[in-house]
Formats: sequence, C-alpha cells, structure tokens
Amino acid sequence: MNLKIKAFGISRDILGGREVHLMLNGNSVGDLRHQLFTTYPDLKKLNSLFIAINLEYAADELVLTEKDEVALIPPVSGG
Repeated sequence: MNLKIKAFGISRDILGGREVHLMLNGNSVGDLRHQLFTTYPDLKKLNSLFIAINLEYAADELVLTEKDEVALIPPVSGG
C-alpha cells in the first residue's frame, strides 16, 4: 500500500523532507515501523519515535489504510 508520511523534527532531516511516500510491504503500524527502520536506519538512533495515525498515537497492531494520515513524532526536548 502506498502511504504518505509527514515527518517532524529530526525525523524530517533523516527522511530528507517534510513528507515522503512509501510503498508499505504490510498493513500494520508495526510493519511500517520495521520498514522505516530498514529504509532509514538513522531513525533507530532516536530515543523514541511515535507514529501517529489520523492525529492519534498508534499501537504497532493497528491496521493501516491508504487513506490514513501518518505522522512521525520524534522525541521533543526543550526548557
């Protein structure tokens, strides 16, 4: 399935832009996470990486559709 993925913070730098398209070889958030880590190995260096689907944090078991809005939320720091 073809997914449009929005990237924020450091994940934007790792993916090379605000938005990327990815042909997912699976159908779950866990499949997406695995494929992202394979395609963009530097994502593994992040302390945490949340995946939001349709504006809500998603568990790896969630099944995706091509219409879902996908966003990568890296760790946030500040003072």
